[in-house]
Amino acid sequence: MNLRHIEIFHAVYVNGSVSAAARALNVSQPSVSKTLRHAESLLGFELFQRSAGRMVPTEDAHAMFGDVADIQERVRALREAGRNLRTGGGATLRISALPSLALSALPTAVSRFLKTHPDVRFDLQTVHHDDVLRKLYERETEIAIGYQAPRGAPLGQIWLGEGELVMLYNESELPDAPPRLDLGELAGKPFITLAASGPVGHLFTTEVERIGLELDEIVSARTFYIAAALVRTGVGMTVVDNLTAEACLAPGMAMRPLKPSLTFDINAMHLLDRPPSALASDFLAVLGTVIEAP
Repeated sequence: MNLRHIEIFHAVYVNGSVSAAARALNVSQPSVSKTLRHAESLLGFELFQRSAGRMVPTEDAHAMFGDVADIQERVRALREAGRNLRTGGGATLRISALPSLALSALPTAVSRFLKTHPDVRFDLQTVHHDDVLRKLYERETEIAIGYQAPRGAPLGQIWLGEGELVMLYNESELPDAPPRLDLGELAGKPFITLAASGPVGHLFTTEVERIGLELDEIVSARTFYIAAALVRTGVGMTVVDNLTAEACLAPGMAMRPLKPSLTFDINAMHLLDRPPSALASDFLAVLGTVIEAP
């Protein structure tokens, strides 16, 4: 017997007639009768005695029903699990993101996603570039949102969008700033440098070395949002990613992209043997639209 035979047998046993079973399964009566006869021919014995329009289970049918009911319940549970995976019912998405992405882009995407998937739960945390691989391997998170996988790490990547480095400063320091700023504007001004800031920090330092710029580094910050907070208090100027700058802008502060532009990719990283579920992929699509929003 296959699952269709089992489903028909269960429906007829529970409902007591072919017509009632057909209504319960939303199929035709001839389809129920044909499938039931096929099941009986495969088994080699009758499952029901036909009597005045009723289907009376045989002793063999009574003996089989316990196992059939158990199979039907497992099939029902499997279908329910499939629906939950598709719609997000009861699911929890465990996602980590670099602090710069967790300030605004990630919360905005979660807010949008919950409007269409109210039953989904999120487990969110920040992660630094050097900890991405460990958190994924130790199953602390399912997806890590960052710039690029650590060099040589066996991880899959899904491109979400592009970020850009910007200069963050107080308007009083550059009152007539053009739409884009040359890094040379930093010469002679108090600068907040980013220490151990991963591939994006490396992008900046590489450009500084290329143009031979000498910076007046008065403070070294370990994270972009600390650097932005120092700018807000008037300590100096800094260069951070556009997402951090946008999230940290306050009255009297300004940001400008650089000339030439310094851009970088933003990716979702996962273990190669654990790609994102359909639900997680839907969320990443929403996050991508937030990151790429003008």
